[in-house]
This record gives sequence, C-alpha cells and structure tokens, in this order.
Amino acid sequence: MASPKLHMAFRKYHRWLGFFLSGIMAIYALSGVLLIFRPTDFLKYEQVQTRQLSANLSAEDVSSAIKVRSLKVIAEDNDTITLNIGEYDKPSGTATLTRKDYPIVLAKMVKLHKATSNSPLFYLNIAFGVSLLFFVVSAFLMFMPKLPMYKNGLKIAGIGAALAALTVIFGS
Repeated sequence: MASPKLHMAFRKYHRWLGFFLSGIMAIYALSGVLLIFRPTDFLKYEQVQTRQLSANLSAEDVSSAIKVRSLKVIAEDNDTITLNIGEYDKPSGTATLTRKDYPIVLAKMVKLHKATSNSPLFYLNIAFGVSLLFFVVSAFLMFMPKLPMYKNGLKIAGIGAALAALTVIFGS
C-alpha cells in the first residue's frame, strides 16, 4: 500500500503540471472545437493569390502546376480555364486563386492540432499526450484508496470512459 507521502507528492506534481499545461490545454481545446467546423466557412476569410505559370497550358497541366488537392476544372474556352477556386488566363499564364482560410493565429492553432510525425510540433503533441496520461494516473494516486472520494472517483471515471466508448462506437 502506498504511503501518504506518495499521495501528497502526486497531488503536488498533479497541481504544478496542471498549472503548467493549462495554456496548452486551452489552445488544444479551442483548436479542437474549431476543427469540428472545418468543412464550413466558420471564421474563415477569402484569400486571393496570384501565381505566374507558363502561358497556354492545358487544363491538366494547370491542375498539376497549381497542386491544390481539391482543384477541379469547371470550364475552358480559348482564353481562360475556369477552376472551382479561381481562373487561369491562358495568354498571360496568370492563375488567380481564391481560397478561404483561417486568420494566421487560428491557422497555426489548427496546424498544431493536426501535426504529424513530419512536423516539429510532433514533439509538443507527444509531450502533451504523455502529460495527460500522467494526469489520469495521478488523479487516482492523489487520494488514499480507502477513502470514499477515491471509490467515487473510480465510479465517475468508469462512467466517463463508458460514455466516451459508447459515443465512439455508436456516434460514427
């Protein structure tokens, strides 16, 4: 059985790590909620970008030169190729693209939340995930197992885990 000193140490580490991570948790929470609305234009604004390409490209060449994932050719005539996100002027080679994106601060938050192992933000995501796992474990080591608060905490944690599992299983 663990000593009261161990429980007090975990309380202290849990508290200080909680204070330290509160800013990171706020950013992850906001960016997570923002990502729910990513298929919509919520908080996005139009950004117009002009790219200089070679003149007189075919529709296929324009698509490969622009390199945008959801790019589609809508129409083509002698002078222009109309795209779902803009237009390409054949004689001049100028492509004008209009896309919607988040303001820079929100775009950075989304990038943080969606970071992969190819990004330097990957290390922050791993550290944050490990810290959250420490929170889970230390929450149960803050109280003596004999106390009613500990037993109630286990019940509440079980209900939360069951709710999350049911939501994942039946929610999609």
